[in-house]
Amino acid sequence: MTEHTIKAFDADLQDLARMVAEMGGLAERQIAESVQALSKRDARLAQRVVALDATIDSLQREVEERAVLTIARRQPMAVDLREIVGALRVSNDLERIGDLAKNIAKRVIALGDEFNPQRAIRGVGHMADLVLGQLKEVLDAYARHDTGKAMVVWRGDEEIDAVNNSLFREFLTYMMEDPRSITYCTHLLFCAKNIERMGDHATNIAETVYYIVEGRVLADERPKGDTTASTNVPYPAA
Repeated sequence: MTEHTIKAFDADLQDLARMVAEMGGLAERQIAESVQALSKRDARLAQRVVALDATIDSLQREVEERAVLTIARRQPMAVDLREIVGALRVSNDLERIGDLAKNIAKRVIALGDEFNPQRAIRGVGHMADLVLGQLKEVLDAYARHDTGKAMVVWRGDEEIDAVNNSLFREFLTYMMEDPRSITYCTHLLFCAKNIERMGDHATNIAETVYYIVEGRVLADERPKGDTTASTNVPYPAA
């Protein structure tokens, strides 16, 4: 990040980066704890995940307020404006990731004492590990303005989609083999879809990193192994 004549402008940008980093850490925690709660059927942990979402929402509102105030005060252009727009976009993706983790936690609470075939949860845990790894990498790419690392994350979304498709078939098999697993596996299908969508948001962040650094939208078509609706949103002109 280049140093500006007005030191307060640098302070504004650093505050935005700090808040986004804090949101990223909380989102990572929510992913890990929501899947841990699902695996262990831990309702208390699930309730903590739900409660944590309010903190992420509050930080996202702070990012929005600071970004709007900075634009109004500094009237930034070029890369400075992209930095602020990028912070807004990344904070929005992180807030949505938090919502998706909260959705998983709510399903843990709703499951109660339903029949629990442990073998069904392994694939969900694996996919969550992939997404968590992607999120860590892309947040590091955002902090370092590293487009190379961001593109590795961008290309990795296809693997997450493939795992999600495989889990869909696996859960259908469990349900046909043992009707007692129908409720539990139905909840797992929704949880897996939530995790897959987290991967989409990590990919969005990768595209935002590219936009900030290069000043243009990534022209290549996003690699997808899943045909559901994309979470892409157009960027403002550089």
